[in-house]
Amino acid sequence: MDKWLWYARFFKTRGLAQKACEAGRIRVNGRRITKAHRTVGPGDVLTFVQGRMVRIVRILEVAERRGSAPEARQLYEEIEQE
Repeated sequence: MDKWLWYARFFKTRGLAQKACEAGRIRVNGRRITKAHRTVGPGDVLTFVQGRMVRIVRILEVAERRGSAPEARQLYEEIEQE
């Protein structure tokens, strides 16, 4: 989970992504998670706060590495942004 959030460039570092997971600030398919190593895959829906926005995204792909911003954008689709 933390790797995917970092690969998709929602967090600047993997450590920040890990802390967000462990603090329970990320939901997968509506369920709060507290384990950063949880496996996610295509079709999973993530809900989390980023800045002052609530982001809801659907995972389209799982990456092998952290790529450029345009590559990262191909990993998910934005469902909603409040």
